[in-house]
Amino acid sequence: MKKENQIPKSVMVIALVIVFGAMAPLLDSTMMNIAINAVVKDFNSSVTTVQWTVTCYLLATGVAVPFSSWLLNKFDGKFVFMAGELLFGIGSLLSAMAPSVQLLISARLVQGFAGGLIMPLLTVLLVRTSGTEVMGQMMAIVGVPMILGPLVGPIIGGVIIKLVSWRWIFWVNVPVVLISIALIAWKMPHYPAQDKQAKMDVIGIMCLVLASSALIYGIVNAAHSASFTNQTSVMYMGLGLAMFVLYIIWAVIRQERAVLPLNLFKFSSFDGASLGLFLAGTVLNGAMLLLPLYFQDIQKMSVLTAALALVPQGLGMMISRGVTGRLTDQIGAKYVVLASVAITFIGTLPFYWFDQHTAYWLIAIVLLVRGMGAGGIIMPLMADAYTGMRVDQVPAATIGARIIQNIGSAFGSALVTTVVTSYITSQVQQVKASALASQAVAIRTTAFQNGFLLVSIAALVIMLPTLLLTNKMKA
Repeated sequence: MKKENQIPKSVMVIALVIVFGAMAPLLDSTMMNIAINAVVKDFNSSVTTVQWTVTCYLLATGVAVPFSSWLLNKFDGKFVFMAGELLFGIGSLLSAMAPSVQLLISARLVQGFAGGLIMPLLTVLLVRTSGTEVMGQMMAIVGVPMILGPLVGPIIGGVIIKLVSWRWIFWVNVPVVLISIALIAWKMPHYPAQDKQAKMDVIGIMCLVLASSALIYGIVNAAHSASFTNQTSVMYMGLGLAMFVLYIIWAVIRQERAVLPLNLFKFSSFDGASLGLFLAGTVLNGAMLLLPLYFQDIQKMSVLTAALALVPQGLGMMISRGVTGRLTDQIGAKYVVLASVAITFIGTLPFYWFDQHTAYWLIAIVLLVRGMGAGGIIMPLMADAYTGMRVDQVPAATIGARIIQNIGSAFGSALVTTVVTSYITSQVQQVKASALASQAVAIRTTAFQNGFLLVSIAALVIMLPTLLLTNKMKA
């Protein structure tokens, strides 16, 4: 007898093809972080300059997101996805061959724009392929590259840099992109344009692009300066908020014709999912920033060993991935996310007491628990964002959720970075130079402990928007 809400094999094949298409952007974004020092040496540049390869990628991703909805209305979804893959391959080629850091930054803009198209398309095409009844399980499939990216990316990047050159971080994308394009052409069905007469909401898109880009730039600058109150960050974040206000005014005028109609926020599940995705930036991205640095700075591991030390967390995510997908379809996202957040809190708070003397086996157990919780946060939130919506509303909802998630990711990373860096700076100023060497480790350890405490608190705060999510148990 056929199981309820079982995904047909043909749909599963299409989903895996779509997910494979997202592997290159996700792996590439995590590998670049570990290659910064190698690029600095190769181009005889500064860390500040090379950091723009990461910042510009983030900004270009934010710019591309609002365009995805219009492209799906205007063109066949299969060809749009294929074009995004091709553009990412071109950006990878240009990055691999870049003769200067300036041209590398330009190439990363191309990559980021392509990645910004691919990720929303990934979600929209999955919804159009399967419908909303099995979105929990489908999002669990989407979770594979999202889990493997942060887990495997630093390991692959570390091996590549150790054995060959940082340029191979981009060269390896080329065969992946070619295989992806072949699979899309062979296995992916056509997704007819939903409204060929649709006109691009140029003003709305520009408002969203400027708003998200200004906010992300201001937040990233806050991370670099370890302060949200520096003049540049305040100016750009103020500009971003002003552009969001202008967009709201414009969307009220345009109503359904706006690129992101405001009536989507009438869905309580969309509101809860959006707020949850924003806060998850601190719980997930903030922690993923802290953990490798903790292993390197406090546990004194090498870059590659630090990446391998994160494997238990990845295993925990893989263990919980399938279970949370099925439970989301059966009982709704509300209690799945609540339980996942509670487990994440239990698997994060012990780091508040861990120091350089803590045995790795104990850390590994805690990371496994944390991974099991963290693996059940993003996917149910993303799945529940579309509950009750019409199919034609999904692209716009994806734009809104993706913009909020991007800003939340940048904010979470910057917030954690600021807390850690500010504590170190303030303590160094108070300690006498003669005693600094002996107290340096203790200062860094306390700074990281404060960062993990912040992540733990953020996990608890996610419980508030979770109350707006779907509860199918009532039915």
